[in-house]
Amino acid sequence: MKLKLFIVALLPILSSLLMGQPNLIVVLVDDMGWQDTGFAGNKVIETHNLDQLASDGIIFSQAYASAPNCAPTRACLMTGLYPPRHGVYTVVDARHNPGQPNHKIIAADSKAELAGEFVTVAESLKKAGYATGMVGMWNLGRGRSGSRVPTGQGFDSYVQPRDLGFQKDEYINSKGEYLTDCMTDTAIEFVQKSNGPFFLYFASHAIHAPFQPKRELTQKYGGDEAGKYAATVEALDHNIGRLAKVLPDNTILIFTSDNGGTRRFVEPLRGGKGTLYEGGVRVPAFAVGKGIRGNQVSDEPISTIDIYPTLLELAGIPAPEATDGKSLVPLWTGGSLNRDSLYWHFPCYIGNGSPSSAMRKGDYKIIESFESGKVELYDLSKDPEERRDLAIKEPELTASLYNDLKDWQARTNAPRPSKPNPKYDPTVVQKRGRDQRGKGDQNQRGQRDKGERDRQGSRNGDRQNR
Repeated sequence: MKLKLFIVALLPILSSLLMGQPNLIVVLVDDMGWQDTGFAGNKVIETHNLDQLASDGIIFSQAYASAPNCAPTRACLMTGLYPPRHGVYTVVDARHNPGQPNHKIIAADSKAELAGEFVTVAESLKKAGYATGMVGMWNLGRGRSGSRVPTGQGFDSYVQPRDLGFQKDEYINSKGEYLTDCMTDTAIEFVQKSNGPFFLYFASHAIHAPFQPKRELTQKYGGDEAGKYAATVEALDHNIGRLAKVLPDNTILIFTSDNGGTRRFVEPLRGGKGTLYEGGVRVPAFAVGKGIRGNQVSDEPISTIDIYPTLLELAGIPAPEATDGKSLVPLWTGGSLNRDSLYWHFPCYIGNGSPSSAMRKGDYKIIESFESGKVELYDLSKDPEERRDLAIKEPELTASLYNDLKDWQARTNAPRPSKPNPKYDPTVVQKRGRDQRGKGDQNQRGQRDKGERDRQGSRNGDRQNR
């Protein structure tokens, strides 16, 4: 029996060696809701290229982002670890620093960057002979060099919107060029110049607001916010189609989003970006490429943390023992992940979201609010919209699942904020706008940043913030 298990475990590595290491691509879309594509059920927005790619591979109908906003999800993708392991809980933003007057409790601090001590998926693949390139939004550290930027975390090359002539939040630059087109041109150039196996991390700015869609697509969908949103999605679809046409045969592509969509675009799911309800963490996802049989749909819950061990297995590299994720390879060969539970931990404030933690076990999902102490329970098989809280009706089940969640929090040293905020003022309205993003609290970032800030000097004004 042990010999049989050993042979089974060895098969992916032997297959990789026989085929040659596959090229690997991860497309991470920004703020795409769970049903914004045709393959996920959208009947309005035309996404023919994504739909075709998804039908040629395996669709993950129960896919989740590892966090309800971008920075922690990106850290989870890079490390295969849950947020309490790496400490990136949110985008550091002065509007949401702990102790703001619109916060009922003192939220936990979040790291502003991914620490260099973590071995990223890019570092692991580079060590195995892969050319590694990133195009798009990093959001795990700022600057031009060092361990906070992609080239200090295992990527041979990194191109961000600023490098292509685009200002912060800009889709159309002074030359009239469209950001998603230019980013895709860069991704295609990386693919075509790669001689050996490559890993491309394409982290699109689309479909993040504010929208500046192409005129012809605005005419197609209309000029209101929903129309601009749809136009931005279709423009992304067109460009993913362009990228797919130049990919070598021995390539595997994984497509997903960094968090759920904004509230108006995730109906009928509850919540949206910034919350741990389904609308904030459910995302579209598929994998396609060499060795993946088409026309498959997996209903098994998956998460961003699973991408790291998946890529390593495909490359024939053993995953680190500390990885929280599971390789998705068994799903596209008819197997199972044999996972007991998925977890989320967001001890911060952002938008309409407040500090909370959650766990999905089977069809049940439990959510803990740190503000109120309330615990909610939902049966997602019967109530995917999370409208019927079963916590009072099922007290024993709720208590059991809550104990499981707290045990996980304890094992990962997850912060459980509860201290009342002495500055809380219910009449204060949260600041809007994105101009404060990335500034953070200098005391929170600490003296470790002072040296780099001094060295960078005038370059600070050039930093790319989201």
